[in-house]
Amino acid sequence: MKNLMKNNKLIIGMVHFPPLPGSPEFNDDKNLSNILDSVTSDIDSLQSNGIDSIMFGNEGDRPYLLKASPESLSAMAYIIGLVKNKIKIPFGVNYLWDPIATVALGSICNANFVREVFTGVYDSDMGLWNPDAAQAIRLRKNLNRSDLKVLFNVNAEFASPLGNRSTAEKAESAVFSSLADGICVSGVITGKSVNSQDLKETKDKLIDTPVFANTGVNIDNIEEMLSICDGCVIGSSLKYDGITWNNIDPKRVKKFMDKVNNIRK
Repeated sequence: MKNLMKNNKLIIGMVHFPPLPGSPEFNDDKNLSNILDSVTSDIDSLQSNGIDSIMFGNEGDRPYLLKASPESLSAMAYIIGLVKNKIKIPFGVNYLWDPIATVALGSICNANFVREVFTGVYDSDMGLWNPDAAQAIRLRKNLNRSDLKVLFNVNAEFASPLGNRSTAEKAESAVFSSLADGICVSGVITGKSVNSQDLKETKDKLIDTPVFANTGVNIDNIEEMLSICDGCVIGSSLKYDGITWNNIDPKRVKKFMDKVNNIRK
């Protein structure tokens, strides 16, 4: 993770894809043109206002799948290929909620990192959720992308874990047993804040592994979050009106990054 962590307290800005082909809310009339326009706009708004890194995610593909559909996965790869020459900073990908597809997508798009739920068993909105870290990490090796950093989301949104281990215990175990390069600690759903005590306990156990606040980060809590962990993933609060489904508001990005840079001093 050293190349990604060149900046003190890494900030990863989300580029949320609108609904992709195969999704119930995909706009058939516009084909992929509106998706390309949306993604391009968000990249420009984030990069031009000082974000450290970006991550592409298929947030619009509701209801979410535990196994990727060929239509949406191929469309996501196609769009990333079209905008690749615009990306000037490190980037990652996340196909919700399929770790195998995420590693495949990140590998073929030459991403710097991926994020997904790789370990554990969950009672989720999508049904019983049982990811396979072993196959995902082996796929990374088989695709000759051992340099692709893997961020493990260890307390998945839209779900409750089976078992009674703490978030910190699961994170420590994932690093030991499943080769996690970094850990993401989440709130209950997209846009909801991380439990700061969970975040602190996780970082206390993982001194040498980057830990990120994965959801609900905003300009009001960023100082607290960065006092605890190594960085954050931010999406909804940088959107127009703070609404997840809107595009990135460049003014919000600038204001947020100005505060981050003051914290870094």
